[in-house]
Amino acid sequence: MNARIDRDTEASSEPVLEARDLKKHYVVGHRLSRTGKKLVKAVDGVNLKLWAGETFGLVGESGCGKSTFAKCLVRLHSITSGSLFFEGRDISALSMRALRPIRPHLQMVFQDPYASLNPRRRVGELIAEPIRVHTPSTAPEIRIRIAELADLVGLTTEQMERYPHEFSGGQRQRIGIARALALSPRVIVADEPVSALDVSVQAQIINLFADLQERLGLTYLFIAHDLSVIRQVSTRAAVMYLGSVVEVGPTRDVYETPAHPYTRALISAVPAPSINRARRTREILEGDSPDPSNPPSGCRFHPRCFQAQQRCKDERPVLQDIAGGRAVACHFPLTGPPR
Repeated sequence: MNARIDRDTEASSEPVLEARDLKKHYVVGHRLSRTGKKLVKAVDGVNLKLWAGETFGLVGESGCGKSTFAKCLVRLHSITSGSLFFEGRDISALSMRALRPIRPHLQMVFQDPYASLNPRRRVGELIAEPIRVHTPSTAPEIRIRIAELADLVGLTTEQMERYPHEFSGGQRQRIGIARALALSPRVIVADEPVSALDVSVQAQIINLFADLQERLGLTYLFIAHDLSVIRQVSTRAAVMYLGSVVEVGPTRDVYETPAHPYTRALISAVPAPSINRARRTREILEGDSPDPSNPPSGCRFHPRCFQAQQRCKDERPVLQDIAGGRAVACHFPLTGPPR
């Protein structure tokens, strides 16, 4: 899935999808409760550029805001502030009616393949629904398209008459992928599409994503909490912590020479073959991830950071460019490979 990108082309063209200082805040609680209302900054100023034909990986622990960010990118959630551009057009504040022509080109594959499918409808009907809504296709044309999509994701036309509960988890995810492909999108946002699957099935679905990208020229934003998955599928990767991106760059560089202490701690926690175990030092994070409704001052990571200094407590770092097309949000970025 590691699609190659011509950097000269990238420099002279616009990204297919871009988020600028994107924020999504929620008000939770009730004014009459003991704790009152709280503002949760689920996504707090994320910048991202997604280039045509690439697979961009987004990784982070549970609760860091990855899924909320994904739903903001496809406008399933409204945006609190910031800007979102699709092929150069600002879609941040478009109404549902104005978004309708854009929906076919920007699709999503959800984490839970069962919860995202209506259990009362046959699979063929679920795949056909976006075609009926967005195109003037006739019934025979829709049947042909459903057969094409089924074959594309490794299912049969006979299976299209079944209900979602009659399929395995991997097959249901194939159904979700077929539905996302129904309108020939340019970008697919995949929100942890393999996290609910067995390891052997994960490999099959990852290979399917790679095959579809090669055949259809798709662009992916691939979200996961499993670092090994992101390393396998992506050309570039970003690490997210408490609603913000703390490091971004070419996947291989981010993994081999992490510049942010949180990235290094995540990578050090990945199980290693016994032959390498003696050469690796585990970076232990102290404490739990902070409450997003009451984040720490300064750097959000400083209470758990093994090299935090006073500046980290007083001043929040911004994402700054470093060598090799990378950026890191740290006052004291690390250098060299992990110990």
